[in-house]
Amino acid sequence: MTRARLARRAGRLALSAGALFALLALWVVRTPDHLLPADAALHRWSVEHRPAVPSALARIVTYTGTGFIPYVLLVLAGLYAGRTIRQRVITAAALTLCLGAGQTLRYAIMMLIARPRPATADWATQASGWSFPSGHASTGAMTAGLLIAALFLRGSRVPRLAATVIGVWGAAVGLTRVYLGVHWFTDVIGGWLFATAWLSLLAFAYLSRTGDRPTAE
Repeated sequence: MTRARLARRAGRLALSAGALFALLALWVVRTPDHLLPADAALHRWSVEHRPAVPSALARIVTYTGTGFIPYVLLVLAGLYAGRTIRQRVITAAALTLCLGAGQTLRYAIMMLIARPRPATADWATQASGWSFPSGHASTGAMTAGLLIAALFLRGSRVPRLAATVIGVWGAAVGLTRVYLGVHWFTDVIGGWLFATAWLSLLAFAYLSRTGDRPTAE
């Protein structure tokens, strides 16, 4: 498959995910009390099912999806993906820049929508800012996608186990936010859609720039 064809697929995915994100955001804004059908039920279930050990594990996972940890992971991935010192530095810088730009855009959207979080009495961890889209969910998903992209840059064959573990981690970060009571489920869905649109747009730009050369499926 050529890079041009992959670029077209990435572009279509970016448009689709972006449209779904926009529709979800509009639904959130126009719905009374900002709650969608599954939000209250899943929040109530999470509050009622929090044994000590799962809660502690959830807090550990949620901690890895914010702050400096995603950036450290991306720097390490960039150093792994490059074959020369120059390539390693450029790749690490590019990966962290992609995440930082995505986080900045997500923050602007969050401030614009200004969706309230669940009641603080239900929180099992600390949180700040507005609710939609979830910062942890979007950061976890963006980081996971960029880490897998770094594996592709290293070679055409990506270890399935590594890609699976990374993907599960990225999804788990978002789900812990619902379990710990600091986000509605649709905040997490919004974060995932935002991350998908952003990563697909980045892939479209990269593949379009690198030309119409054969590449791995």
